[in-house]
Amino acid sequence: MTARVLVVDDVLANVKLLEAKLTAEYFGVLTARDGKEALGIVERAHPDIVLLDVMMPGMDGFEVCRRIKQNPITHHIPVIMVTALDSPADRVQGLEAGADDFLTKPVSDIALLARVRSLVRLKMITDELMMRAATGERMGLQDLPMLSEAEAELGGRILLVDDRANSRNRTRAIISDAHEVTVEENPQEALFRAVDSQFDLMIVSLSLANFDCLRLCSQLRSVDRTRGLPILVICEPDDMARLIRALDLGVNDYLLRPVDKNELQARVRTQLRRKRFADRLRANLEQSIEFAVTDPLTGLHNRRYMEGHMATLVDQSAHRGKPLSVLLLDIDHFKAVNDTHGHDSGDAVIREFARRILNNVRSVDLVCRYGGEEFVVIMPETDIQVAGTVAERLRERVAGEPFDIPSADSLLNVTVSVGIAGIENPIDTPADILRRADEALYRAKRAGRNRVAATAA
Repeated sequence: MTARVLVVDDVLANVKLLEAKLTAEYFGVLTARDGKEALGIVERAHPDIVLLDVMMPGMDGFEVCRRIKQNPITHHIPVIMVTALDSPADRVQGLEAGADDFLTKPVSDIALLARVRSLVRLKMITDELMMRAATGERMGLQDLPMLSEAEAELGGRILLVDDRANSRNRTRAIISDAHEVTVEENPQEALFRAVDSQFDLMIVSLSLANFDCLRLCSQLRSVDRTRGLPILVICEPDDMARLIRALDLGVNDYLLRPVDKNELQARVRTQLRRKRFADRLRANLEQSIEFAVTDPLTGLHNRRYMEGHMATLVDQSAHRGKPLSVLLLDIDHFKAVNDTHGHDSGDAVIREFARRILNNVRSVDLVCRYGGEEFVVIMPETDIQVAGTVAERLRERVAGEPFDIPSADSLLNVTVSVGIAGIENPIDTPADILRRADEALYRAKRAGRNRVAATAA
Protein backbone atom coordinates (compact mmCIF):
# COMPACT_ATOMS: atom_id res chain seq x y z
CA MET A 1 0.00 0.00 0.00
CA THR A 2 1.38 3.41 -0.96
CA ALA A 3 0.11 6.92 -0.41
CA ARG A 4 1.17 10.57 -0.33
CA VAL A 5 2.14 11.78 3.14
CA LEU A 6 2.58 15.43 4.13
CA VAL A 7 5.18 15.91 6.90
CA VAL A 8 4.87 19.25 8.74
CA ASP A 9 7.59 20.29 11.20
CA ASP A 10 9.59 23.48 11.71
CA VAL A 11 12.72 21.47 12.60
CA LEU A 12 14.48 20.35 9.42
CA ALA A 13 16.12 17.33 11.09
CA ASN A 14 12.69 15.98 12.12
CA VAL A 15 11.35 16.47 8.59
CA LYS A 16 14.30 14.65 7.03
CA LEU A 17 14.05 11.77 9.51
CA LEU A 18 10.34 11.13 8.85
CA GLU A 19 10.84 11.64 5.12
CA ALA A 20 13.59 8.99 5.06
CA LYS A 21 11.50 6.47 7.00
CA LEU A 22 8.45 6.91 4.79
CA THR A 23 10.34 7.00 1.51
CA ALA A 24 12.04 3.71 2.44
CA GLU A 25 8.55 2.18 2.61
CA TYR A 26 7.65 3.61 -0.83
CA PHE A 27 5.37 6.38 0.39
CA GLY A 28 5.36 9.64 -1.55
CA VAL A 29 6.40 12.44 0.80
CA LEU A 30 5.57 16.16 0.74
CA THR A 31 7.03 18.51 3.33
CA ALA A 32 6.13 21.84 4.93
CA ARG A 33 7.98 23.92 7.53
CA ASP A 34 5.06 25.86 9.03
CA GLY A 35 1.30 25.84 9.35
CA LYS A 36 0.52 28.30 6.56
CA GLU A 37 2.59 26.36 4.04
CA ALA A 38 1.00 23.11 5.21
CA LEU A 39 -2.54 24.41 4.69
CA GLY A 40 -1.70 25.51 1.17
CA ILE A 41 -0.24 22.10 0.28
CA VAL A 42 -3.19 20.26 1.81
CA GLU A 43 -5.73 22.23 -0.20
CA ARG A 44 -3.70 22.13 -3.41
CA ALA A 45 -2.19 18.62 -3.40
CA HIS A 46 -4.74 16.65 -1.30
CA PRO A 47 -2.31 14.30 0.48
CA ASP A 48 -3.63 11.00 1.83
CA ILE A 49 -2.44 11.71 5.37
CA VAL A 50 -0.78 14.54 7.34
CA LEU A 51 1.94 14.06 9.98
CA LEU A 52 1.70 17.31 11.91
CA ASP A 53 4.03 18.67 14.58
CA VAL A 54 2.23 20.36 17.46
CA MET A 55 4.81 22.89 18.62
CA MET A 56 5.47 25.30 15.75
CA PRO A 57 6.00 29.08 15.76
CA GLY A 58 3.08 31.22 14.63
CA MET A 59 0.27 28.76 13.95
CA ASP A 60 0.57 25.65 16.12
CA GLY A 61 -0.43 22.14 15.07
CA PHE A 62 -3.77 22.26 16.87
CA GLU A 63 -4.88 25.28 14.82
CA VAL A 64 -3.60 23.75 11.58
CA CYS A 65 -5.54 20.55 12.30
CA ARG A 66 -8.67 22.52 13.15
CA ARG A 67 -8.52 24.40 9.84
CA ILE A 68 -7.96 21.20 7.85
CA LYS A 69 -11.01 19.63 9.45
CA GLN A 70 -13.20 22.71 8.94
CA ASN A 71 -12.42 22.96 5.22
CA PRO A 72 -15.05 21.19 3.05
CA ILE A 73 -12.30 20.17 0.62
CA THR A 74 -9.90 18.65 3.17
CA HIS A 75 -11.98 17.68 6.18
CA HIS A 76 -11.73 13.92 5.52
CA ILE A 77 -7.91 13.79 5.34
CA PRO A 78 -6.49 11.91 8.38
CA VAL A 79 -4.17 13.91 10.64
CA ILE A 80 -1.61 12.40 13.01
CA MET A 81 -0.16 14.77 15.54
CA VAL A 82 3.56 14.15 16.10
CA THR A 83 4.62 15.69 19.39
CA ALA A 84 6.85 15.56 22.41
CA LEU A 85 3.76 16.35 24.51
CA ASP A 86 2.37 13.17 26.00
CA SER A 87 -0.18 14.18 28.62
CA PRO A 88 -3.82 13.06 28.28
CA ALA A 89 -4.88 16.73 28.25
CA ASP A 90 -2.76 17.39 25.15
CA ARG A 91 -4.20 14.35 23.38
CA VAL A 92 -7.74 15.42 24.23
CA GLN A 93 -7.03 18.91 22.87
CA GLY A 94 -5.79 17.36 19.64
CA LEU A 95 -8.78 15.05 19.34
CA GLU A 96 -11.13 17.95 19.89
CA ALA A 97 -9.33 19.77 17.08
CA GLY A 98 -10.05 16.77 14.83
CA ALA A 99 -6.79 14.78 15.02
CA ASP A 100 -7.09 11.09 14.24
CA ASP A 101 -4.13 9.94 16.34
CA PHE A 102 -0.94 10.89 18.16
CA LEU A 103 2.64 9.72 17.83
CA THR A 104 5.12 10.68 20.53
CA LYS A 105 8.68 11.71 19.72
CA PRO A 106 10.99 9.90 19.22
CA VAL A 107 8.68 8.13 16.78
CA SER A 108 8.85 4.34 16.65
CA ASP A 109 9.25 3.07 13.07
CA ILE A 110 6.79 0.22 13.64
CA ALA A 111 4.15 2.45 15.24
CA LEU A 112 4.56 5.10 12.54
CA LEU A 113 4.12 2.74 9.60
CA ALA A 114 1.28 0.75 11.19
CA ARG A 115 -0.69 3.90 12.01
CA VAL A 116 -0.09 5.48 8.60
CA ARG A 117 -1.17 2.32 6.77
CA SER A 118 -4.26 1.94 8.97
CA LEU A 119 -5.45 5.50 8.38
CA VAL A 120 -4.62 5.38 4.67
CA ARG A 121 -6.86 2.30 4.34
CA LEU A 122 -9.64 4.21 6.05
CA LYS A 123 -9.16 7.22 3.77
CA MET A 124 -9.26 5.07 0.62
CA ILE A 125 -12.68 3.75 1.63
CA THR A 126 -13.87 7.27 2.47
CA ASP A 127 -12.50 8.63 -0.82
CA GLU A 128 -14.46 6.05 -2.80
CA LEU A 129 -17.68 6.86 -0.96
CA MET A 130 -17.10 10.61 -1.30
CA MET A 131 -16.39 10.32 -5.02
CA ARG A 132 -19.70 8.55 -5.57
CA ALA A 133 -21.53 10.97 -3.27
CA ALA A 134 -20.01 13.89 -5.21
CA THR A 135 -21.49 12.44 -8.41
CA GLY A 136 -24.89 12.49 -6.75
CA GLU A 137 -24.34 16.08 -5.63
CA ARG A 138 -23.49 17.14 -9.20
CA MET A 139 -26.72 15.49 -10.34
CA GLY A 140 -28.60 17.52 -7.72
CA LEU A 141 -29.66 14.40 -5.78
CA GLN A 142 -28.26 15.36 -2.37
CA ASP A 143 -25.66 17.53 -0.66
CA LEU A 144 -22.21 16.17 0.13
CA PRO A 145 -21.94 15.78 3.94
CA MET A 146 -19.15 17.17 6.12
CA LEU A 147 -17.32 15.12 8.72
CA SER A 148 -17.76 17.94 11.23
CA GLU A 149 -21.53 17.83 10.71
CA ALA A 150 -21.80 14.19 11.82
CA GLU A 151 -23.68 14.09 15.08
CA ALA A 152 -21.07 12.73 17.46
CA GLU A 153 -22.62 14.28 20.55
CA LEU A 154 -25.73 12.12 20.28
CA GLY A 155 -25.49 8.88 22.20
CA GLY A 156 -24.23 5.80 20.44
CA ARG A 157 -24.75 2.06 20.96
CA ILE A 158 -21.47 0.62 22.23
CA LEU A 159 -20.51 -3.01 22.77
CA LEU A 160 -17.82 -3.36 25.46
CA VAL A 161 -15.84 -6.62 25.53
CA ASP A 162 -13.73 -7.09 28.65
CA ASP A 163 -13.40 -10.12 30.94
CA ARG A 164 -11.96 -8.17 33.89
CA ALA A 165 -14.69 -6.82 36.15
CA ASN A 166 -12.82 -3.79 37.51
CA SER A 167 -11.70 -2.70 34.04
CA ARG A 168 -15.07 -3.04 32.34
CA ASN A 169 -16.96 -1.41 35.22
CA ARG A 170 -14.67 1.63 35.10
CA THR A 171 -14.90 1.90 31.32
CA ARG A 172 -18.68 1.59 31.39
CA ALA A 173 -18.96 4.21 34.15
CA ILE A 174 -16.99 6.71 32.06
CA ILE A 175 -19.16 6.48 28.95
CA SER A 176 -22.56 5.19 30.11
CA ASP A 177 -23.94 8.66 30.90
CA ALA A 178 -23.77 9.64 27.22
CA HIS A 179 -24.07 6.27 25.48
CA GLU A 180 -25.97 3.00 25.64
CA VAL A 181 -23.37 0.42 26.70
CA THR A 182 -23.78 -3.34 26.35
CA VAL A 183 -21.20 -5.41 28.23
CA GLU A 184 -20.09 -8.87 27.11
CA GLU A 185 -17.47 -10.93 28.94
CA ASN A 186 -17.41 -13.81 26.42
CA PRO A 187 -15.63 -12.76 23.20
CA GLN A 188 -17.40 -15.38 21.08
CA GLU A 189 -20.79 -14.21 22.31
CA ALA A 190 -19.66 -10.66 21.60
CA LEU A 191 -19.09 -11.61 17.96
CA PHE A 192 -22.62 -13.02 17.71
CA ARG A 193 -24.06 -9.88 19.33
CA ALA A 194 -22.14 -7.61 17.00
CA VAL A 195 -23.46 -9.50 13.97
CA ASP A 196 -27.06 -9.62 15.19
CA SER A 197 -27.37 -6.06 16.53
CA GLN A 198 -26.71 -2.56 15.23
CA PHE A 199 -23.82 -1.18 17.28
CA ASP A 200 -22.02 2.10 16.52
CA LEU A 201 -18.73 1.20 18.22
CA MET A 202 -16.99 -1.79 19.77
CA ILE A 203 -14.51 -1.34 22.63
CA VAL A 204 -12.33 -4.42 23.19
CA SER A 205 -9.70 -5.19 25.80
CA LEU A 206 -6.52 -6.42 24.16
CA SER A 207 -5.75 -8.35 27.36
CA LEU A 208 -8.53 -10.96 27.31
CA ALA A 209 -7.51 -13.84 29.56
CA ASN A 210 -8.70 -16.90 27.67
CA PHE A 211 -9.19 -15.62 24.13
CA ASP A 212 -6.98 -14.03 21.50
CA CYS A 213 -8.34 -10.51 21.02
CA LEU A 214 -6.62 -10.33 17.63
CA ARG A 215 -8.69 -13.28 16.44
CA LEU A 216 -11.87 -11.50 17.53
CA CYS A 217 -10.82 -8.38 15.59
CA SER A 218 -10.02 -10.51 12.55
CA GLN A 219 -13.41 -12.24 12.72
CA LEU A 220 -15.20 -8.89 12.99
CA ARG A 221 -13.43 -7.65 9.86
CA SER A 222 -14.20 -10.84 7.92
CA VAL A 223 -18.00 -10.67 8.40
CA ASP A 224 -20.01 -8.38 6.11
CA ARG A 225 -22.30 -7.14 8.89
CA THR A 226 -19.38 -5.95 11.08
CA ARG A 227 -16.76 -5.02 8.49
CA GLY A 228 -17.47 -1.31 8.91
CA LEU A 229 -17.99 -1.36 12.69
CA PRO A 230 -15.37 0.86 14.40
CA ILE A 231 -13.17 -0.99 16.90
CA LEU A 232 -11.33 0.74 19.73
CA VAL A 233 -8.92 -1.46 21.70
CA ILE A 234 -7.57 -0.85 25.20
CA CYS A 235 -4.12 -2.28 25.84
CA GLU A 236 -1.20 -2.32 28.24
CA PRO A 237 1.75 0.02 27.51
CA ASP A 238 4.12 -2.96 27.19
CA ASP A 239 1.90 -4.75 24.62
CA MET A 240 2.82 -2.58 21.65
CA ALA A 241 3.68 -5.48 19.34
CA ARG A 242 0.14 -6.86 19.53
CA LEU A 243 -1.30 -3.35 19.23
CA ILE A 244 0.59 -2.86 15.95
CA ARG A 245 -0.80 -6.19 14.74
CA ALA A 246 -4.31 -5.08 15.74
CA LEU A 247 -3.95 -1.91 13.66
CA ASP A 248 -2.82 -4.04 10.70
CA LEU A 249 -5.99 -6.12 11.10
CA GLY A 250 -8.19 -3.03 10.80
CA VAL A 251 -8.66 -1.78 14.38
CA ASN A 252 -9.58 1.91 14.19
CA ASP A 253 -8.18 3.36 17.41
CA TYR A 254 -6.60 2.48 20.75
CA LEU A 255 -6.07 3.65 24.33
CA LEU A 256 -3.25 2.74 26.68
CA ARG A 257 -3.86 1.87 30.31
CA PRO A 258 -4.41 3.51 32.69
CA VAL A 259 -7.33 4.92 30.75
CA ASP A 260 -7.83 8.66 31.06
CA LYS A 261 -11.51 9.55 31.37
CA ASN A 262 -11.45 12.59 29.09
CA GLU A 263 -9.37 10.88 26.43
CA LEU A 264 -11.70 7.88 26.34
CA GLN A 265 -14.72 10.15 25.94
CA ALA A 266 -12.98 12.15 23.19
CA ARG A 267 -11.89 9.05 21.26
CA VAL A 268 -15.41 7.59 21.47
CA ARG A 269 -16.83 10.83 20.06
CA THR A 270 -14.27 10.80 17.25
CA GLN A 271 -15.13 7.23 16.24
CA LEU A 272 -18.87 7.89 16.40
CA ARG A 273 -18.44 11.00 14.26
CA ARG A 274 -16.50 9.05 11.62
CA LYS A 275 -19.01 6.18 11.71
CA ARG A 276 -21.96 8.51 11.18
CA PHE A 277 -20.12 10.37 8.43
CA ALA A 278 -19.47 7.06 6.61
CA ASP A 279 -23.08 6.00 7.19
CA ARG A 280 -24.32 9.25 5.63
CA LEU A 281 -22.05 8.76 2.63
CA ARG A 282 -23.35 5.22 2.13
CA ALA A 283 -26.95 6.38 2.56
CA ASN A 284 -26.37 9.11 -0.01
CA LEU A 285 -24.93 6.55 -2.40
CA GLU A 286 -27.93 4.27 -1.96
CA GLN A 287 -30.25 7.24 -2.43
CA SER A 288 -28.39 8.26 -5.59
CA ILE A 289 -28.80 4.78 -6.99
CA GLU A 290 -32.47 4.80 -6.05
CA PHE A 291 -33.01 8.19 -7.69
CA ALA A 292 -31.23 7.01 -10.82
CA VAL A 293 -33.69 4.14 -11.35
CA THR A 294 -36.90 5.68 -9.96
CA ASP A 295 -39.47 7.88 -11.66
CA PRO A 296 -39.85 10.93 -9.35
CA LEU A 297 -43.50 11.57 -10.24
CA THR A 298 -44.91 8.10 -9.53
CA GLY A 299 -42.25 6.39 -7.42
CA LEU A 300 -42.21 3.50 -9.92
CA HIS A 301 -39.03 2.18 -11.48
CA ASN A 302 -38.07 4.04 -14.62
CA ARG A 303 -37.16 2.87 -18.11
CA ARG A 304 -33.45 2.59 -17.28
CA TYR A 305 -34.15 0.12 -14.51
CA MET A 306 -36.73 -1.75 -16.56
CA GLU A 307 -34.35 -2.34 -19.47
CA GLY A 308 -31.70 -3.85 -17.22
CA HIS A 309 -34.02 -5.93 -15.07
CA MET A 310 -36.22 -7.10 -17.93
CA ALA A 311 -33.18 -8.67 -19.60
CA THR A 312 -32.59 -10.74 -16.47
CA LEU A 313 -36.22 -11.81 -16.21
CA VAL A 314 -36.36 -12.81 -19.88
CA ASP A 315 -33.14 -14.82 -19.59
CA GLN A 316 -34.43 -16.61 -16.49
CA SER A 317 -37.78 -17.43 -18.09
CA ALA A 318 -36.18 -18.71 -21.29
CA HIS A 319 -33.66 -20.81 -19.36
CA ARG A 320 -36.36 -22.38 -17.17
CA GLY A 321 -38.88 -22.81 -19.96
CA LYS A 322 -41.38 -20.59 -18.15
CA PRO A 323 -43.74 -18.05 -19.77
CA LEU A 324 -43.33 -14.30 -19.36
CA SER A 325 -45.77 -11.63 -20.48
CA VAL A 326 -45.47 -7.87 -20.91
CA LEU A 327 -48.27 -5.30 -20.77
CA LEU A 328 -47.66 -1.97 -22.49
CA LEU A 329 -50.24 0.57 -21.30
CA ASP A 330 -50.94 4.01 -22.77
CA ILE A 331 -53.40 6.55 -21.35
CA ASP A 332 -55.86 7.53 -24.09
CA HIS A 333 -55.99 11.17 -25.22
CA PHE A 334 -53.60 12.24 -22.48
CA LYS A 335 -52.52 15.36 -24.36
CA ALA A 336 -56.07 16.64 -24.09
CA VAL A 337 -55.87 16.38 -20.30
CA ASN A 338 -52.80 18.62 -20.25
CA ASP A 339 -54.21 21.04 -22.79
CA THR A 340 -57.60 21.37 -21.11
CA HIS A 341 -56.79 21.14 -17.40
CA GLY A 342 -53.08 21.99 -17.19
CA HIS A 343 -49.94 20.01 -16.47
CA ASP A 344 -50.64 19.81 -12.74
CA SER A 345 -53.81 17.86 -13.52
CA GLY A 346 -51.87 15.75 -15.99
CA ASP A 347 -49.31 14.86 -13.31
CA ALA A 348 -52.11 13.98 -10.89
CA VAL A 349 -53.66 11.66 -13.50
CA ILE A 350 -50.28 9.95 -14.01
CA ARG A 351 -49.90 9.41 -10.25
CA GLU A 352 -53.41 8.03 -9.82
CA PHE A 353 -53.01 5.82 -12.88
CA ALA A 354 -49.79 4.35 -11.42
CA ARG A 355 -51.55 3.72 -8.11
CA ARG A 356 -54.35 1.79 -9.80
CA ILE A 357 -51.88 -0.36 -11.69
CA LEU A 358 -50.01 -1.24 -8.50
CA ASN A 359 -53.26 -2.12 -6.74
CA ASN A 360 -54.22 -4.61 -9.44
CA VAL A 361 -51.06 -6.61 -10.13
CA ARG A 362 -48.97 -9.03 -8.07
CA SER A 363 -46.03 -7.99 -5.94
CA VAL A 364 -43.74 -10.09 -8.16
CA ASP A 365 -44.80 -8.15 -11.27
CA LEU A 366 -42.47 -5.30 -12.25
CA VAL A 367 -44.33 -2.03 -12.89
CA CYS A 368 -42.37 0.77 -14.60
CA ARG A 369 -43.09 4.14 -16.10
CA TYR A 370 -41.85 3.72 -19.65
CA GLY A 371 -42.07 7.41 -20.50
CA GLY A 372 -44.73 10.12 -20.68
CA GLU A 373 -48.12 8.42 -20.33
CA GLU A 374 -46.81 4.92 -21.18
CA PHE A 375 -46.31 2.21 -18.55
CA VAL A 376 -44.97 -1.33 -18.66
CA VAL A 377 -45.91 -4.31 -16.50
CA ILE A 378 -43.58 -7.33 -16.70
CA MET A 379 -45.25 -10.51 -15.43
CA PRO A 380 -42.96 -13.50 -14.79
CA GLU A 381 -44.40 -17.01 -15.12
CA THR A 382 -47.55 -15.62 -16.75
CA ASP A 383 -48.89 -16.71 -20.12
CA ILE A 384 -50.72 -14.50 -22.60
CA GLN A 385 -54.20 -15.68 -21.53
CA VAL A 386 -53.66 -14.83 -17.85
CA ALA A 387 -51.96 -11.57 -18.80
CA GLY A 388 -55.04 -10.74 -20.91
CA THR A 389 -57.28 -11.22 -17.89
CA VAL A 390 -55.08 -8.90 -15.80
CA ALA A 391 -54.98 -6.31 -18.60
CA GLU A 392 -58.77 -6.33 -18.91
CA ARG A 393 -59.10 -5.88 -15.15
CA LEU A 394 -56.72 -2.92 -15.28
CA ARG A 395 -58.69 -1.39 -18.15
CA GLU A 396 -61.91 -1.71 -16.18
CA ARG A 397 -60.36 -0.24 -13.00
CA VAL A 398 -59.25 2.81 -14.95
CA ALA A 399 -62.38 3.38 -17.02
CA GLY A 400 -64.87 2.35 -14.34
CA GLU A 401 -64.16 5.14 -11.86
CA PRO A 402 -63.51 8.77 -12.86
CA PHE A 403 -60.32 10.37 -11.57
CA ASP A 404 -60.89 12.87 -8.77
CA ILE A 405 -58.14 15.41 -9.45
CA PRO A 406 -58.01 18.38 -7.02
CA SER A 407 -56.58 20.75 -9.63
CA ALA A 408 -59.32 19.92 -12.17
CA ASP A 409 -62.77 21.54 -12.22
CA SER A 410 -64.60 18.20 -12.34
CA LEU A 411 -64.05 14.45 -12.26
CA LEU A 412 -62.03 13.24 -15.25
CA ASN A 413 -62.98 10.21 -17.29
CA VAL A 414 -59.78 8.39 -18.19
CA THR A 415 -59.32 5.26 -20.32
CA VAL A 416 -56.33 3.15 -21.24
CA SER A 417 -55.28 0.99 -24.17
CA VAL A 418 -53.15 -2.08 -23.53
CA GLY A 419 -50.89 -4.17 -25.75
CA ILE A 420 -49.76 -7.62 -24.63
CA ALA A 421 -46.85 -9.76 -25.78
CA GLY A 422 -44.86 -12.64 -24.37
CA ILE A 423 -41.91 -14.90 -25.01
CA GLU A 424 -42.55 -16.77 -28.25
CA ASN A 425 -39.23 -18.61 -28.61
CA PRO A 426 -36.08 -19.08 -26.49
CA ILE A 427 -34.06 -16.54 -28.47
CA ASP A 428 -36.49 -13.67 -27.89
CA THR A 429 -34.87 -10.52 -26.56
CA PRO A 430 -36.55 -7.84 -24.44
CA ALA A 431 -36.57 -5.60 -27.52
CA ASP A 432 -38.44 -8.29 -29.48
CA ILE A 433 -41.11 -8.61 -26.81
CA LEU A 434 -41.54 -4.86 -26.37
CA ARG A 435 -41.79 -4.39 -30.14
CA ARG A 436 -44.62 -6.93 -30.35
CA ALA A 437 -46.35 -5.34 -27.33
CA ASP A 438 -46.10 -1.96 -29.05
CA GLU A 439 -47.63 -3.40 -32.23
CA ALA A 440 -50.49 -4.85 -30.16
CA LEU A 441 -50.98 -1.48 -28.43
CA TYR A 442 -51.16 0.22 -31.83
CA ARG A 443 -53.90 -2.19 -32.88
CA ALA A 444 -55.84 -1.43 -29.69
CA LYS A 445 -55.57 2.30 -30.39
CA ARG A 446 -56.58 1.86 -34.02
CA ALA A 447 -59.61 -0.22 -33.01
CA GLY A 448 -61.04 2.66 -30.97
CA ARG A 449 -58.96 2.83 -27.74
CA ASN A 450 -60.09 1.73 -24.25
CA ARG A 451 -59.38 -1.89 -25.13
CA VAL A 452 -56.82 -4.70 -24.89
CA ALA A 453 -55.02 -6.33 -27.80
CA ALA A 454 -52.52 -9.19 -27.72
CA THR A 455 -50.09 -10.98 -30.01
CA ALA A 456 -50.45 -14.70 -30.31
CA ALA A 457 -47.98 -16.62 -28.15
